[in-house]
Amino acid sequence: MNKSTLVALFFVTFNINTAYAVMDHSTHGGKGGGESVACEKPLLSKFSPDKLALVAPNSEFSFRASNIQHPENITVTVKNIPVDINAEFKDPYYNITAKLPDSLRNTVARINIKVSGKNAHCEAENGWLVKIAE
Repeated sequence: MNKSTLVALFFVTFNINTAYAVMDHSTHGGKGGGESVACEKPLLSKFSPDKLALVAPNSEFSFRASNIQHPENITVTVKNIPVDINAEFKDPYYNITAKLPDSLRNTVARINIKVSGKNAHCEAENGWLVKIAE
C-alpha cells in the first residue's frame, strides 16, 4: 500500500469510530441517537439547627429537598441510626422534619441525608454535625 492509501484508510476508520461514539450512549445510560436525559440532582438546603449547634436529645431538625419525585426516596440517619421523617410538600420543594434519637446524649452526631433524584443514577448526599447535650 502506498502512503496516500494508508492516510485515506486512517481517516475513514477514524470518522466511522467517531460517528459511532457520538451516536451510541447506551453504555452510560443515554438514549442513543444523540438524545440524553440530563441528571437533575436533588438539592438539599436550609439545614436546621445550624452546623455544630448544641441541641437537646430528641430535638427536631429540618431541611429542604428539591428535585425529588417522592419523599420516600429520602433516607436519613443520625450517627448511623435510621430516623423516620415527616415530609410536607411546599411547591417546588419538600420541607423535611425529623427528631434526633432519644438514645443519643452527650455526643456529637452527624445527620446524614441520602436522596434518589427524579432520574436514575441522580443521587445526592449531604449532612451536618450537631452537638447533643445530656
